[in-house]
Amino acid sequence: MEYLVYTHNVSHSFEVLLYDDVNIELKPRQSIAILGVSGSGKSTILNNIATLLKPNSGTIDIMQYKDIYSLNNKDLLEIRQKILGIIFQAHYLFRGFNVAQNLRVAELIANTKVDDSMLKDFNIHHTMGQHIGELSGGQQQRLSIARVLTKRPKVIIADEPTGNLDKDTAINVMQYILQYVEKNNAGLILATHDMDIAKLCTDIILLKDKKLEFFDANF
Repeated sequence: MEYLVYTHNVSHSFEVLLYDDVNIELKPRQSIAILGVSGSGKSTILNNIATLLKPNSGTIDIMQYKDIYSLNNKDLLEIRQKILGIIFQAHYLFRGFNVAQNLRVAELIANTKVDDSMLKDFNIHHTMGQHIGELSGGQQQRLSIARVLTKRPKVIIADEPTGNLDKDTAINVMQYILQYVEKNNAGLILATHDMDIAKLCTDIILLKDKKLEFFDANF
């Protein structure tokens, strides 16, 4: 079996141990939700996988790239540009640009074109000329997600991706992301505290007492 992401015995601590011996296997068309209380380490696991924070121990493979923290900067840049799509809690939009220009950045990085139907589904198609400060928080969140998907990533790492959205919009956006995963043989790992969002994924993991516990997503 070829995995999109494989973590082997990953551990991390700051002042105290957050988690130990974390093993995650992400396959094509799979979506994994990580549940846990605030401060349990959900976001840190995502940062480990996203090439942003080296774990204290263990290894992480992303597709053909083995032990990502042993790679050179050129290979890491290739992973970030061509494989990963990271949806942060903060939007990290370019505030001096308008909506169309923010999307254009993703197009240039990945040599792709934005999907106009996605913009309509996200109800931001009419905002192309607006600057970021003129958008609502929910519109900024949807734009941030649209910009990530415009890169056509194979692995989506999402930290509370719908936290700024109302319930109905959150469900609609999540369903779109999951449809993308299905159609593109991609994978999703997300952190959330929302059980309704987690249940949309194929698998649920609970981070509890520094360990991962797997649950049936259809319970």
